[in-house]
Amino acid sequence: MIDVHQHLWPAEFVDRLRARAEPPYLAGWTLHTTGEAPYDVDPATHEVGKRVAQELDDGTSLVGLSLSSPLGIEHLGDTALLDAWHTGTASLPAPFKAWAAVNLVEPDLAGLERLLSRGFLGVQLPAQVIGTPAGWAALSDLLALAERLNKPILVHPGTPLPPGEELPGWWAPVVDYTLQLQAAWWAWHAFGGRTAYPRLRLCFVAAAGLAPVHHERLTARGGRLGTIDPNLYVDTSSYGPQGIDAVARVLGIDQVVHGTDRPYAGTVDLRQGDAATAVIRHDNPHRLLFGPVPPPERGVQ
Repeated sequence: MIDVHQHLWPAEFVDRLRARAEPPYLAGWTLHTTGEAPYDVDPATHEVGKRVAQELDDGTSLVGLSLSSPLGIEHLGDTALLDAWHTGTASLPAPFKAWAAVNLVEPDLAGLERLLSRGFLGVQLPAQVIGTPAGWAALSDLLALAERLNKPILVHPGTPLPPGEELPGWWAPVVDYTLQLQAAWWAWHAFGGRTAYPRLRLCFVAAAGLAPVHHERLTARGGRLGTIDPNLYVDTSSYGPQGIDAVARVLGIDQVVHGTDRPYAGTVDLRQGDAATAVIRHDNPHRLLFGPVPPPERGVQ
């Protein structure tokens, strides 16, 4: 089993968050951000030994660790914090590997290429940055780099808008995050991303906020989703049988990959049957991360 989307904070990253005086920062294990109420982090969920044991029990061979983009780290210009993320996750034991993150204030593409050459799975981008066609276009050099290196892009919710009123704690994940993902999904299509980057593989977490399910509305308003794109994926995090079945009916089962968002959620039985479950939990994630397996060479006749 391959899980493309989890969160685990290495010690180096935790130390740098505690060293900060402005959001995002940690006071002990209380997380302070600009867009959400203080959150008490459970330190046990970031204890490496426990997480390794949990993955071994689940039979997970590879876990893709994702930077917590809702913290807004990519926009801070805090290179020490990003360095702590990359240094800390690079030293974690199997089955953990990480997605590389980018300082979007001053992108260092040479540094990003070095990270990708050292085993990082691909590049994570915050969804609110690419929520318009112009947002995708502004990152054209980064996208070209990922395509050239045969590395995928993971689209993850970014910083939520500061609330203008007191809202329930579930508001940002349920409303803001899904809207970000939907905007990034449709912006990719409006940008003509597949024409510009024909070999680039992308994965939108949380089923792209169920954006594909809106294809009928797109058609009704004069748009067209087009044929199934074999290099465009969504992960299953935070959704269950109803949501994933609806998305799979639009995109096809081969475009759905296993992602849990652990420790905030876990593995869900999608009730797709044994064959489809195996495809979602292994074959599709492998193809997302490493590309299609070439067919065996035919013997000389």
